[in-house]
Amino acid sequence: MSIIQFSSMKYIYTLMLAGSLSAATTPTASAQKAPSPYKTRFAVDAPITAGLGALSGVGLYLVSQKDGLNDTQLAALNKNDVPKFDRFVAGNYSKTAQTVGDFIVYPTLLIAPGLLALDSDVRGRYGQVLGLYLQTLAAQNAIFTMTIGTTTRYRPFLYGTEGSGDRNSHISTNSFYAGHTANTAVATFFAAKVYHDFNPGSAAEPFVWTAAALVPAATAYTRIKAGKHFLSDNIVGYVIGAATGIVVPQLHKTADRTGLSLTPVQGININGYGYSGLAITKRL
Repeated sequence: MSIIQFSSMKYIYTLMLAGSLSAATTPTASAQKAPSPYKTRFAVDAPITAGLGALSGVGLYLVSQKDGLNDTQLAALNKNDVPKFDRFVAGNYSKTAQTVGDFIVYPTLLIAPGLLALDSDVRGRYGQVLGLYLQTLAAQNAIFTMTIGTTTRYRPFLYGTEGSGDRNSHISTNSFYAGHTANTAVATFFAAKVYHDFNPGSAAEPFVWTAAALVPAATAYTRIKAGKHFLSDNIVGYVIGAATGIVVPQLHKTADRTGLSLTPVQGININGYGYSGLAITKRL
């Protein structure tokens, strides 16, 4: 089994565990639910999430078709060819840092939505929130896998001498962009965004957003020390993950909360042609 297949399976198992977490935390009492700031429709959102998952599968296939470097090509790599902004990372290698990064990102994918379940208002709408979370993760991973599947950038550790068999692997061409950092950011910023939408003006918000920002930054640091990604790879991963974690829930905000609603639509026009897009509704 290749590294990319193993990594993707870990993400899948994480999503399955998140589903179990939802079942365990969904309240059974028939208490009055607080109004949700989001509007979702299973008939629309489920196919979107599935489509994003399929796109991730295409990206993983493209990754599997990439070639690694042979020993001659590895010997020709030169740190001076790396942009100055990233050059200080070239040659880094640390298995310890890699392990620490793994112990940040994978638990975070479960802890972030788990903490949301502690809020009574969110807990009353937890099925909806989890569906949004899965869609958000699927969106980020679709962007990530398609990017690494169509982009080649050598990992920083290849500019040194360590890494043994991994040095010739096609996975070592996947430096751009940082998936660990992106997935940590998408989880923490999603949690912060949802908490904000359910609890606007809460005194805890500064602490929630600060934590959301610091955890993926810590992941990025481990990926730099491990020689897995350059600084610029981590910055891009951080921005994409954070943006996805905020934008996907925002697109589902109800008109009652924003005055503006974006809803995916599809159908057949009077001429018999299919159409799809976003319906934008402004509350006057």
